[in-house]
Amino acid sequence: MADIHQEHVILIPGLNCTGALFGPQVAALGGVWPMSIADHGGASSLEEIAGQILAAAPERFAMAGLSMGGYVAFEIIRQAPRRVTRLCLLDTRAAMDTPEDAERRRRTIALAASGQFEKLHGLLWPRLVHPSRLNDRDLEAVVLAMMRDTGPERFIRQQTAVLNRPDYRPILEAMRLPATIIVGAQDEITPPSASREMGGLITGSRVFEIPDCGHLSTLEAPSAVVRLLEDWLKS
Repeated sequence: MADIHQEHVILIPGLNCTGALFGPQVAALGGVWPMSIADHGGASSLEEIAGQILAAAPERFAMAGLSMGGYVAFEIIRQAPRRVTRLCLLDTRAAMDTPEDAERRRRTIALAASGQFEKLHGLLWPRLVHPSRLNDRDLEAVVLAMMRDTGPERFIRQQTAVLNRPDYRPILEAMRLPATIIVGAQDEITPPSASREMGGLITGSRVFEIPDCGHLSTLEAPSAVVRLLEDWLKS
């Protein structure tokens, strides 16, 4: 049996996010499990993004993705299911966007393309975190820094890839690997109902709702996510 302490973990951030999204988890667990942050801003389709990540990845690896990171993870499993040893999905969904969500994405692409990228934060911030964290300036500073590090060109590529993604639910039904699903109980963007749906599709998966938490669970509830990731990696 392989030593679990040598299992490589690929962390896939969400839209408009960088490796800072997993900063607390890497700090707590990176000394035990080798971890790397996937680059998902260099292409405008999930197929290309997944192919690029697979080309740079070890032959076998564990994978955790938040929001857009989950969509990329689904595509990686579609392309190379035997290379993934275990999966953690955070604040994401397998279904396609609703028409309202798709239109919202198109509006953000238009804003970024017209030179108004900085305006996106004011639109997105109220939906990203639990209402009690809206005035948390330290948390907001991390989110703003990730957005500025991403920049408008990468954001447009990311959003385009997400907008054109397929329905990944059929892939989940065929999965046979240890899976943990984590969601903020007050996640407005990918609500707990989406996580419960995925849990019902993935045989043997476990679903955890973190109370008083929005869409950015790794930053809003870092200690809780660290504990859940550690349990997932030891399972």
